[in-house]
Amino acid sequence: QHEDRPGFQYDHEAFLGKEEARSFDQLSPEESRERLGKIVDRIDDDKDGYITTEELKTWIKRVQKRYIYENVAKVWKDYDLNKDDKIAWEEYKKATYGYYL
Repeated sequence: QHEDRPGFQYDHEAFLGKEEARSFDQLSPEESRERLGKIVDRIDDDKDGYITTEELKTWIKRVQKRYIYENVAKVWKDYDLNKDDKIAWEEYKKATYGYYL
């Protein structure tokens, strides 16, 4: 579901992903336009030169899924304190509530 918020940052993050959106903030308008053109070519699955609503939805879902997986991987590293690729309850409590306990 789309939320209309003031500014374009929300749309950039939904369309590009959080990290990619940050990198676009550093580009000149010309560089931004060129890179967006390449992304649009990737979104156009049937290569007809147009982006359909379904193609755009599929792209945004893909970007959001990638962001979720990257975030889980980062959080996993933070919680797996003994680096055994498992998160024990004690590790979870310590990582989440450690400074409260």
